[in-house]
Amino acid sequence: MSKHKTPDNLPPDPKLNRMLASLPAKDYERLLDKLELVEMPLGWTMSESGDHFNYLHFPTSGIVSLIYSLEDGSSSETDPVGHEGMVGISIFMGGESMPTSTEVQSAGQAYRLSRKVMKHEFAFGGQLQHVALLFTQALIAQTSQTAVCNQHHSVDQKMCRWLLMTLDRSDGKELKVTQQAIGNLLGVRRESVTQVLGQMQKDHLIECARGRITVLNRSKLEKRVCECYSVVRDEYDRLLPGGRGSKK
Repeated sequence: MSKHKTPDNLPPDPKLNRMLASLPAKDYERLLDKLELVEMPLGWTMSESGDHFNYLHFPTSGIVSLIYSLEDGSSSETDPVGHEGMVGISIFMGGESMPTSTEVQSAGQAYRLSRKVMKHEFAFGGQLQHVALLFTQALIAQTSQTAVCNQHHSVDQKMCRWLLMTLDRSDGKELKVTQQAIGNLLGVRRESVTQVLGQMQKDHLIECARGRITVLNRSKLEKRVCECYSVVRDEYDRLLPGGRGSKK
């Protein structure tokens, strides 16, 4: 899920988003003047559970978490979305809203497309409709696999999965995140997060500082993680343009 850089003094190229990059020139040019660049600050709640989406967001950087919250105040991340995808699938799936909230986990930028334009494009058919449905299928697979992982695998394995999935959607090897935030995303106690991260640091997999985690050895993380990570990664690569399993 690598991407190209854009000079700091220029707006990011919309094609840093994997889905926009897959569009044929004719479709892309038709959308270009309708795409609006927006900042995604850390902690921004883009939508609450049950909200109607007015815009579809295509991140070029940063990560948005889809989070399910319970009545007792506990929560768990169902899906992270970065430059490989989009946020707001209910716009074209017909449900108008989602039971999850969407919150920016890692600050970045996105291009947004209005509900009206996306509905028109979806009715029109073509490549945007095609990749939107493929992304939705990949997202469903990810949600299902996360549910299985949360039920059957250890906190250590879930932590490895979360770290690798976050790295895939990030620049570099340093993640800016607190242990409390990780606990909320994984649906586990902060004390469990502290214990697991401490052991990973002793094993020289990561280095922890206040609000930061630096991955030192990705290959060892990949050997330690449960199969859930590769199942989801391979499904994204199989379905979405630009993946290792897609046709060139």
